[in-house]
Amino acid sequence: MEEQKFSYFDLQAYWGATKHYGGLKATEELIRLCHLSEGKYVLDVGCGVGITACYIAKKYDCRVVGIDISEEMINRSKERAERKSVKNKVEFKVADAQKLPFNDAIFDIVIGESVLAFIEDKEKATKECLRVLKPGGYIGFNEATWIKTPPIELVEYLSRVTGVKEILTSDGWLKLLAASGLRDIEARIYKINKLSQFINELLALGFRDFLRGWCKFISQCIKSSAFRKYLKEHWPPKSAWKIFDYLGYGIYVGRK
Repeated sequence: MEEQKFSYFDLQAYWGATKHYGGLKATEELIRLCHLSEGKYVLDVGCGVGITACYIAKKYDCRVVGIDISEEMINRSKERAERKSVKNKVEFKVADAQKLPFNDAIFDIVIGESVLAFIEDKEKATKECLRVLKPGGYIGFNEATWIKTPPIELVEYLSRVTGVKEILTSDGWLKLLAASGLRDIEARIYKINKLSQFINELLALGFRDFLRGWCKFISQCIKSSAFRKYLKEHWPPKSAWKIFDYLGYGIYVGRK
């Protein structure tokens, strides 16, 4: 890893630890609402380091394709599939959610966790997900959701540090999905509890990978002055310490 190259997703790929609000508990609810069962063909959009894709393949014996725009994320996903002994059930490839490299109507279920907020043209991405979904299939997203109007400095901080394009309210997400052509849309909105978030992230990642990620983080802090500078420059403003007063997450599911 080049010392001077630090960005939100570069670092997550390096540590092997992508995350989404709600952790494993939210993933399980998303799966349930999408009526996932054994033998389904699933697309995981914005798969990160492959945590959910490998989990679905192992627990539900499904075929899963994971796509991510980051080549490093895909490399970490393939490594994870090897460790979890599911490489014969999952496929990972570099791809853009706004231009999916798949034929029409081939997947039973399409999911995404903390992905649309990072995409400029959200409607184009959701329509692409709909295009590759079989008639009657389910699309489900877990997305950060404003539950109260945030201070502008908090919005600017999240954009600057994470590269998030726009977080919507629950009404905003519902309008987006409806405009994309989904029907029978369900929404479940949750506040975030810090302790619960930590536990569910740990459960999703696994203790060994969680520990490995933190060891890499500490190593960077000790060895790299550039990384310490990066942390100092991206230290959150006062308003960010109360982020969960404003930010929750929503699970949004609809049918084609």
